[in-house]
Amino acid sequence: MALDDKLESLLSDLKQYRDELRVQMHLAKAELRDEFEDLERQWEKLQPRLEKAAEDAAETGKEALDALEKAGKAILDGFRRIRDDLK
Repeated sequence: MALDDKLESLLSDLKQYRDELRVQMHLAKAELRDEFEDLERQWEKLQPRLEKAAEDAAETGKEALDALEKAGKAILDGFRRIRDDLK
């Protein structure tokens, strides 16, 4: 899988998990809401960078793309943790 495809997939997964969690957050414990809000702030900083990097993957350095992918995966892991705690 090409790096730009990996970033597109990561971006799609992040959006999906985020949307699902936003619907469930009104039922969440305060601690989970706080964690979600922290992840939300990280997401809002990362999203435009991921979108731009996915568009410009051929021109962007591999190290920069790897760093964006790592940050995105960390947010995705947090979204998954919250989702699992909500079950």
